[in-house]
Order: sequence, then structure tokens, then C-alpha cells
Amino acid sequence: MGSEQRRSRRTVRAVAAVVGSALLMTGCTVQKRGAEPTEGPKLLSVAASAAVTTWDPVRSFSTEALYLGNVYETLLKKNPEGAAEDFTPVLAESWETSADGKTWTFHLRDGATFHDGSDVDADAVKQSIEAAKEYGGASFIWAPLESIDTPDDRTVVMTLSYSAPMDLIAASTYGAWIVEPSALAASKDDEDYFAEGTDAGTGPYTVDSYTPGKEVVLDAYDGYWNTDAAPYYTTVNVAITPDAVTAQQMLTAGEIDLATALPMENITAIAEQTGGEVRTANSPFNFLAYFNTTRPPLDDPKVRQALSYAIPYQDVIDVGAYGYGTQSHGPVPKGIFPYSDSVPQYSYDLEKAKALLAEAGHADGFELTLTYASENSSEARFVPLIKDAYAKIGVTVNVRAELFNQQWEQAKADPETAQDIFVVYYWPTYSDAGVDNLSSLFGSSEKPFFNLSYWKNDTYDSLLAEAGKLTGSDRAAAQATYEEAMNLLVDQAPGAFLYDPQAVMVVPKGLEIGDFNENYPFTTFFASIRPRA
Repeated sequence: MGSEQRRSRRTVRAVAAVVGSALLMTGCTVQKRGAEPTEGPKLLSVAASAAVTTWDPVRSFSTEALYLGNVYETLLKKNPEGAAEDFTPVLAESWETSADGKTWTFHLRDGATFHDGSDVDADAVKQSIEAAKEYGGASFIWAPLESIDTPDDRTVVMTLSYSAPMDLIAASTYGAWIVEPSALAASKDDEDYFAEGTDAGTGPYTVDSYTPGKEVVLDAYDGYWNTDAAPYYTTVNVAITPDAVTAQQMLTAGEIDLATALPMENITAIAEQTGGEVRTANSPFNFLAYFNTTRPPLDDPKVRQALSYAIPYQDVIDVGAYGYGTQSHGPVPKGIFPYSDSVPQYSYDLEKAKALLAEAGHADGFELTLTYASENSSEARFVPLIKDAYAKIGVTVNVRAELFNQQWEQAKADPETAQDIFVVYYWPTYSDAGVDNLSSLFGSSEKPFFNLSYWKNDTYDSLLAEAGKLTGSDRAAAQATYEEAMNLLVDQAPGAFLYDPQAVMVVPKGLEIGDFNENYPFTTFFASIRPRA
């Protein structure tokens, strides 16, 4: 599959996620007032914004990850920033890599079974990964994989064509779930095999029923291998509720225990009303604004630097994210490799912006056209702040709101006639923003795709190529090389790096819930939720 085809699938998934979920409320939980744990079956009632585009764990590449992440498991799980260990063993209990990062060996645990009771063995892992590489929604993550060998039932050996971080890939939200082999065989040529919620996973929950557009019911799997993390709630009833205000009404009326999407502007009030606390965490999301570097005046780095100094970053965060965000250090979100807070930031400095414009011969200013995705409410809120700030340095901005697909198609068509500034919301497919964000957003390409600054820099490209080859064998060296690339990126300013929105949870006094994991932003892990003692 060509790179454009692979990334087109990403874009469909990206737009669906922006439209289908309120900003970063994945994992928000609230205890129904007056509810007490009872003996016997225990029900968790949920309102979730996540739609189901497919139940196929191989083809999946959208917001159904909320449900599939409870039904299926990967070999490893990436832990959030600050955890004692980088990874948690899941279906693989241990793993190692060769010195050159091209051979990865995973040792499977004993006792894990699929929901039909069959054993999770090496052949099942091999078939699952080969299916994901062949026709998965995120098939491109397996590009480094050359072959898989299974020397015995509990050992999987992956041979790569080049060094790559297979631990990060094997822990991906998409394209890395292990699936029961007979279901793989049945679904390969039948895209409707999973359509009614058929499941073939190993996770703590099974799919009991699915009513399209209305409801998902999950039941705890009695044979779940991880007895220490077995679900407390025997049934999770999820009402598919795209509208966040409706979810809030259901929550405050006591109709549900948990909501995965609530209006951001009401978070504090909801916490006060329910006696809970507001908890924030990293997310893998990132807002930035491309500058069209192909024509004057934005072909001059000094002009781009001036525009970067003219953005009121804290105001953008306060308005766009209701304060729940942090100014970006380049296009890699906090908590995701290879993020570094040593990568410099621009400050809001109008005098410096004016001085740079004067040095570049534009003391009298100029006129620009900015586009943003009309369906993204955060962008709609903060874009006027950028327009107003630029007016203060003599730059007139004509704002155009467009549906993302329209905005994107026009931007790719011809850089010479495209917009001057393109605001974008982005996140990596798996927890490696070096091979994704840094490359996808600013790597050179013959035809525009996601690099809508149209910037080309041989030094930057070489640094990315070098770092990519090091990630699987020497992550510290890869980190240092990526930081060099990010420093160059910030200096040349082909885009303005706005903010990383935070994940926000309202944690009630009556529930225990694990910390949000920025590596799995679309999944609420129901098995970890417990009544507070």
C-alpha cells in the first residue's frame, strides 16, 4: 500500500475523532449519587461519544477503540509519562532485542485465553500481526517487519528490515491487537464478519450486544488471565451519546455513572456538583499552524519568526482549551517520545515581532489568508485571537472556516495558490512522534500531504533519518538527534507551535480510577474502575 493510501486512512480516522468526541474527556468518570456497591452482578452505566465504524480489530482505525481496548489486548502496554516502568507486560511477559535493534523476541505468558477458551499461542500472535500488516487500518506501523518466526508455542521472533522500536509498535492503540485465528480467517475476505459486535479477543470484557448508534453492552470475561486486574463491574452498559451537553444532563440526573465526553466549559461546575475533583494529564494531541513557505513574505524565516512571536499563547490556551493545555515545545506532545522541554518556545513579544518584520522589509505589514477546520470547536474559539494579535503588528488576516476535508484537499492541490496559514489538530498513531509527527508534519515530500507548510530542509530530513535508525537500538542517541532536528524546526519556524491540550477527568469521591494514559487517548479502561473504599 502506498504512503498516500495509508495516510488517507489516517485522515478519515482523524476527522471522525475530531467530530465524534468532545475535547479530551476520555476517561472521565462520575459516581451516581447515592449509589452503593451491592452483592451480585455490578453494573456500570456509561455515556460515550465514541461511534463504532467497525468492530473488526484489524481494520479498526477510529473511535471504536474505546470499546475494542476493553475486548482485545496487545503484547505490551505503554505506560504514561512518569511511570516507574516504560511498559507493562500484557500477552507477552518478557521481551528483548538484539544490539542492532533488528531482531525482537517476545515470550508469551501462560494461561491467557481467547474468549472462546482457546490458548493464546505464538501462531495466533503471528497470524494477528501478519493480518495487521497486510490489510490493517494502521498497516503502515508494521513497515519495518520483514518476517515472524515461532520457534515454539510461547516464543515470537520478529525480524526487521531496519532498526525500529518494536516495543512501541507492539503497544499501539491500532493495528496491534491479538485476535483469535479462526475469526481472522473468517473475516479476512468478509468485512462484515464482525459487524454485529462479534468478538475474538483476550481482554477483560466481551461484547454482549450492540445496537448501532445507540448502545454497547460489555460483559466481564470470567476466564480473564489477569486475576489481579479482573473487572469489578460485571456489566458495562454504554449509551452512545455524541452530544456532550446531553451526557452532562444524563450524569447530573443520576441516569449514568460515567461520561466520556462532557462540555469543557462546565468541568469545574460538574466537579463541584458531584463532589469530585478535576484531574489533568498529558494527551497525545497537538495544535499548530503551518506557514506557507513557498512564496513571499512567508518564504523568509525572519517573517515566520516574527509571526511566531506575535501569538498570545496563554490566551490561545485559555480560550481554545479553557485553560487545560500547555504551550507546545515543537510538534511533539508532552509525554510522547521524543518530547523534550529543552526544545525552545517562542514567547508573546509584539515589539520583537515588529522589529523582525522591519528587518525583513515589512514594517508596513501585509495580508494573509488563514484556514481552519470548521468542525473543530477549539480552533473556532482561538483563531480570532491570532487574527487580532497579528493586526497589532500590521498583518491583516482573512479567516476562512472550512470542513477539514475541503480545507485539506485545497491545501494539497497547489502550494502556490493555497492558504498562507493552515491550522491543524494532530496526534501520532502510536507512541512515536519522531516517525510520525516530525516526519509527517514537516518532512520533505514531492507532493503535499500532511506537510502543508511545504517546507523542505535537507539537514532536517537527514536528522530524522538518522534518529529513526537509532530508535530501536539506542533510544538515548535517537532522542538527542531528534532534539537537534526539533531545534532546527523551531528556529526556521515553518509553523507556529501552539499548544498541547490536556486530558481532563472529573474524578468523583466515590470512585477509584487509574490515571489517564496519553498513549491510549480513545480508550476508557473499564476494568480499572472501582468503588472507593
